[in-house]
Amino acid sequence: MTDFWVSSGHHLLDRAEGGGLVATDEFLKAYLARPELVPPPEACAAERQLWARLRIAPRDPVEPAEIAALADPDARENWAFMIGFRDRLIAGPTLEAAYGRLVLSRSAGGIPPLFLDQLVHVILRNALDGEADPFVLRAAEMFFRPQRLTLHEGMLLVADEERVDGAVRDHASPLVAMFGEARARELDVMTEENAAHWFHHSDAFDLVQDFRPGGPARRGLARAMEIWLRHMLALEVRIEPVERIEDEAWAWFVGLDQEATRIGNALWNGAALAPQDADRVVALFRMDIPGDARILPKVAGRPVWLILATDGARILRMKPQNLITGLPLAAEADPN
Repeated sequence: MTDFWVSSGHHLLDRAEGGGLVATDEFLKAYLARPELVPPPEACAAERQLWARLRIAPRDPVEPAEIAALADPDARENWAFMIGFRDRLIAGPTLEAAYGRLVLSRSAGGIPPLFLDQLVHVILRNALDGEADPFVLRAAEMFFRPQRLTLHEGMLLVADEERVDGAVRDHASPLVAMFGEARARELDVMTEENAAHWFHHSDAFDLVQDFRPGGPARRGLARAMEIWLRHMLALEVRIEPVERIEDEAWAWFVGLDQEATRIGNALWNGAALAPQDADRVVALFRMDIPGDARILPKVAGRPVWLILATDGARILRMKPQNLITGLPLAAEADPN
């Protein structure tokens, strides 16, 4: 099986008996190599000493007074974020458990979004280990990397936002129109014929999806969400893309991003779907949760509707934590 997402750092981690990821010193040291934490030449002695000590013993306790003693205010902020995040990771027993506690306790507000995305990246790499379908794997990138969307000749093109080099209009090629001349030469749209090339691009994040209804990319995202819920909550679900919600009285819905949650809440409360909101809805999914005793009685046997949407700039920022916190569970599940 070809490796993928090496940039997640999964090779630096151990695995617990139940399959969850266990933080190692090598994984923690990787954070100390970030440019925000490596002391610049003008750093004070306290900052250099703290960094040098943790490079040897990355689990050493760090008291608030040590961070407060750093001369540079930016350094104090960066170190406070990093140590707070590190302490949550090593509280364990697994990275999955740490992530679950962060999102279920709504205590992720003090963690930089970049750190949460990186945590999702490596946990999802663990969950998808052995997955051979490149459409599932490319769609799973949406869990932790913002995407830009555009319509062109019936295609709904989805590309990694970081790879976008500005939108240039009035070009014959939709890729040039979306991403600019330089980037367009580096990007390809995934098809059945070239999909296997994803494994050679997995850490470049430079393949574009055609996310139109009925296509493999949309089915790939449904499958990735099933795997995520099985891994994080030991919850077996069936998720399928749908073109409309054919249910006059919803039992439950989950917005997969901030905009989708806003739109879903408005519809739940009886508001009509505004035209601009209809344009923002990217995809709908039906989730069925058969025979799980944790499901609220009023939802048992009923579908859960999933909504995916973009913001006004056509950027999609999926929030995979919503799949954990937004489900109709009678009791909180304990991630492994």
